Amino acid sequence: MSTHNYYFFSLAADYHECEKLYRGPGVNIVLTAESGHRVQVPCYSLRPFVTSAGLHGRFRLTVNQANKLIRFEKIR
Repeated sequence: MSTHNYYFFSLAADYHECEKLYRGPGVNIVLTAESGHRVQVPCYSLRPFVTSAGLHGRFRLTVNQANKLIRFEKIR
């Protein structure tokens, strides 16, 4: 039995759209996973993946049984 849950996201946002990720340390963003689940993610989890072109790629969110963030990673 797995102790983690996984959610997958394909994201495509230009740099201008990513500016809201920097509006404060406590800000969250709601993403819709490929499974259809809506998941609230802290913006600081996405910031390392923003480039001058924006935020693009496929990502995996790993959470524990209590839905606490374990890892947010780019997989493609």
